[in-house]
Amino acid sequence: MTSAPQTPDPDVPGRTASAPERRAHDLRAEAVSLGYDDRTIVDGLSLALPDGAITVIVGPNACGKSTLLRGFARLLRPTAGTFTLDGRDLGGLSPRDVAKVVSVLPQQPVAPDGVLVSDLVARGRHPHQGWFRSRSSDDDRIVAESLAATATLELADRRVEELSGGQRQRVWIAMVLAQRSDIVLLDEPTTFLDATHQLELLDLLTDLNRDRGATVVMVLHDLNLAARYADHLVVMSSGSIVAQGTPTEVITADIVRAAFDLDCVVTTDPVAGSPLVIPIGRHHRAD
Repeated sequence: MTSAPQTPDPDVPGRTASAPERRAHDLRAEAVSLGYDDRTIVDGLSLALPDGAITVIVGPNACGKSTLLRGFARLLRPTAGTFTLDGRDLGGLSPRDVAKVVSVLPQQPVAPDGVLVSDLVARGRHPHQGWFRSRSSDDDRIVAESLAATATLELADRRVEELSGGQRQRVWIAMVLAQRSDIVLLDEPTTFLDATHQLELLDLLTDLNRDRGATVVMVLHDLNLAARYADHLVVMSSGSIVAQGTPTEVITADIVRAAFDLDCVVTTDPVAGSPLVIPIGRHHRAD
């Protein structure tokens, strides 16, 4: 498939702007509160996601980062405030209209029993099909390309439940790619993947951003991978944003200590030039 022409993007150094046919989008949270039952996890948080960039949300366990992403994905309705897409209340838009712009990979997706890999990935094409969801040759081509991009083409005729955790994760990523949305939301997409496949996946998402101008937003646990791949980094703690900005601006020893209660040394990644966090355990503290 031939890539659309690219033009320099003044807002994201080193990246290219989206092809002319790709619309810019404004996805943001405005003073939102989110929680489960009577327990509030995120309280009064506002965040505008940079269009055409890779945003990574990090923070300690139970800080609200996955809860926030679920709100952006319309999987959790805010108890206060509003999520908006292009100035419109996200909750008031039809699921089909949202799915044409936003694709979502939740933390623990579940496939129906007996579904084939190729059929699961083809579900990513549903928002672009008519009411009777007839697959076209173009849909089949996009499904095949998405499987090939995630190295799962040879799994196309297998049932999803037969796959390993890592294989299933790559198949779900293929479904997200097949949706061809302008905004991609992923909650811990490197779960179940070994180090090699983690890097391959993050490189693939970077290609998606650079080649198609897609806005990529993901939750990651690994600070060093987040610093290496993010254009915009959001650090959360206790349901609030502690800091946001470029990795160089955000990954400092003071901010890591404030957010994670972790003493560390921050140096430079010799491969990527991004900040590199070296934790200090209690057995390695200087006297």
